[in-house]
Amino acid sequence: MTQILNRRAFLARSALLGCSLAASPLVTPVSLAATPGENRLVVILLRGGMDGLDVLRPYGDPAYSALRGDAGLGGPEGAIDLDGFYALHPALRPLMPLWAAGQLGFAHAVSTPYRDKRSHFDGQDLLEAGLPELGSVVGRDGWLNRVLQNLDNTQAHTAYAIGRDQSGVLGGDAPFQRWTPEADLLLSPQAIKLASLIMRDDPAFDAAFQQALSISDNDGDAVAMTGTPTDMMSQNAGRQTQGGKKNQSLEHRVAEFAGKRLREETRIASFSINGWDTHQRQDRALPRALTRLSDTILTLKNTMRGPVWNKTTIVAVTEFGRTARMNGSTGTDHGTGGLMVLAGGAMRGGNVMADWPGLATEQLYAQRDLMPTRDVRAYLAWVLHSQFGLPVSTLEQTIFPDLDMGAAPGIIR
Repeated sequence: MTQILNRRAFLARSALLGCSLAASPLVTPVSLAATPGENRLVVILLRGGMDGLDVLRPYGDPAYSALRGDAGLGGPEGAIDLDGFYALHPALRPLMPLWAAGQLGFAHAVSTPYRDKRSHFDGQDLLEAGLPELGSVVGRDGWLNRVLQNLDNTQAHTAYAIGRDQSGVLGGDAPFQRWTPEADLLLSPQAIKLASLIMRDDPAFDAAFQQALSISDNDGDAVAMTGTPTDMMSQNAGRQTQGGKKNQSLEHRVAEFAGKRLREETRIASFSINGWDTHQRQDRALPRALTRLSDTILTLKNTMRGPVWNKTTIVAVTEFGRTARMNGSTGTDHGTGGLMVLAGGAMRGGNVMADWPGLATEQLYAQRDLMPTRDVRAYLAWVLHSQFGLPVSTLEQTIFPDLDMGAAPGIIR
């Protein structure tokens, strides 16, 4: 069972220790789990509804220009032609070496079974639960947790969360570990010694506290400060404003931490990147989000390196796509069919997987959205089948209930 360190109890005991706790609200949690074997999986949840028609532009479709205008091909700042039909958003240009190496790919016109209501909360719940409908989402575990429950000898460390409830995709009975870059502990050596005395009769809390110390900083080192509480607060401010890791983006720190753990015993990591809800000025908001995604993928690659990277698959999924037509605020509204981004040294990339539905009005879903032609869960299931050897029957009945995986898309080498 996962052990959760209650935030109120933690803060109360921390006050007794005279320590300073950086416990700002958790924006981007990362969940980790160890499983047998050498293959790795990173699941990135793109919260807000990413516009796949802008990220991967199907300019070869005759109806595209009428909906979106010029695809923007050409020049160093323009979209990048991939295959004569699709062009990649220029903000993802740093990922082109991965495309050339066969370590980047896409699945277009995909979605969960969620339809019509277009609520972020419902869409994300369904995506994380991996279920065919919303009625049974509440109280259910996440699909990644069900994966862990169906793998032999799954292990994890003490789990804790500070600042926000845990992400649903890894929630459930199987154990997993948790970390956030905001959960740095600043303790004097005297406070650490006092903690061991206070907690020696509370083994569960002591174990959680010791792990919090060991991984509270994103490089896995303990954070021990000297001086008075006022001095420690000053040192904390300095750590946050001066050069070094504390000035790196949140996504960079999350990816670096996950990558280091994946180099060790961790085999599955899941976290979120926000900022994909582009109702207004999409030309400004989307490039920023894509830059964060690009940096995240490249940080994972650079941190894992070599043989570990070659065993890794990254999948980035979103709760739904966006409308085919732009709105009056030069943005897009909540839609249906969307895009899945895949990367990693283990995958057979350099291609776009799609049963393309077309963009003519009569080909759109409800005459407004890209028509989904394959369940995003099918691609996830085939990755799990290849990476962890889970049987098709288990994937279709337990991990993703009522799923028809269809033909193997050949994602993994």
